Amino acid sequence: MKAHRRKRLGAIMFIAGGLSITVGLTLYALSQNIDLFYTPTQVAQGEVNAGQRIRIGGMVREGSVQSAVDSLVVRFVATDFVNDVPIYHEGILPDLFREGQGIVVEGSLDNAGVFQASRVLAKHDENYMSPEVKAALDAAGTSAEVVVTRPGT
Repeated sequence: MKAHRRKRLGAIMFIAGGLSITVGLTLYALSQNIDLFYTPTQVAQGEVNAGQRIRIGGMVREGSVQSAVDSLVVRFVATDFVNDVPIYHEGILPDLFREGQGIVVEGSLDNAGVFQASRVLAKHDENYMSPEVKAALDAAGTSAEVVVTRPGT
């Protein structure tokens, strides 16, 4: 092989190797940041591994919210009216968080089956429900219009 062809082949191999490493690292980084959406029924059926970062969507079960007096710890239950998932969250909750509210929580399931929430998201008005939560409630056979409670009505 001639010297100029060997140089060209070396440059092409170097660029191909660099691109392969870049694509591999990018895909690895993206896979670490994906939070899959699950319903409480899917979590109860064991579709989620302990420690896996996920999102759970559903409604806050009436009468389930327990707040600590001396800290920001809150325990509540997320439900799709078929199964329930106990949620533990330490931090500030959204202003719109309340019982009977549609929510999405991000975090991971621990070995005891309690969801350790790192972030709690609540709907932004009484008419809105996230598409994931609405689909989960529809799949469970519960109408979202029946579930939504409006203060003062």
